[in-house]
Amino acid sequence: MLAKFKNPLYRLRAIALVEGCSFLLLLFVSMPLKYYMGMAEFSFMVGLAHGYLFLAYIIIAIDTLIRRRLSGLQFIFALLVSIIPFGTFYNEHKLKRLQEEFA
Repeated sequence: MLAKFKNPLYRLRAIALVEGCSFLLLLFVSMPLKYYMGMAEFSFMVGLAHGYLFLAYIIIAIDTLIRRRLSGLQFIFALLVSIIPFGTFYNEHKLKRLQEEFA
């Protein structure tokens, strides 16, 4: 299982799923709790976790670009879809097909 993490595309796919889930948790659970129920502490913790995961996503995307597994256009697409809800899930599907081509 850990051998898969040596593949930069696999790492990018994995962090895309986790970051996408944290983004959806932030948007659809944490923010309504903050603004409708007054539970700001939960929103702070989820926001902090999402921020770290987003930074990890960007760093891993740059690493994947450097290792020449992504083209410049694919890299820009990966950055753009990361700010759209459900975008990282679509990109993960595209990256899975790209990973299968390299295998």
